[in-house]
Amino acid sequence: MKEKMTLEAAKSCPIQFVLAMQDTLNVISGKWKLQIIGSLLFGKSRRFTEIQRTIPRITPRMLSKELKELELNGIVKRTVHDTIPVLVEYELTESARQLQEVMDSMITWGISHRRGMFDEKIEKMAL
Repeated sequence: MKEKMTLEAAKSCPIQFVLAMQDTLNVISGKWKLQIIGSLLFGKSRRFTEIQRTIPRITPRMLSKELKELELNGIVKRTVHDTIPVLVEYELTESARQLQEVMDSMITWGISHRRGMFDEKIEKMAL
């Protein structure tokens, strides 16, 4: 039986490190996936149109495609309510909620990077 991968094991072996990173990127890569996950982090569950309203410029077709992929990868749970009209809601799985920490780090880095780029441009303009 294979032993479970740990962070320490991945950090100590370049092959395991790359495989673990690739697994993560396979699930969240693409222009829209992180934005969809981010939208779903701000509530228990959302309907399709609610998600679409929070993501500028995403088409219904692309949102539908990405939600299906996220569902297949165990990131999004789709619930169909037996009502008239049928109500479909999407929410993050517990596994996906663990991405909050990753996304917070990405946002912190993005703010810092943007600030650094802006400061660098101002310094160049002053010369």
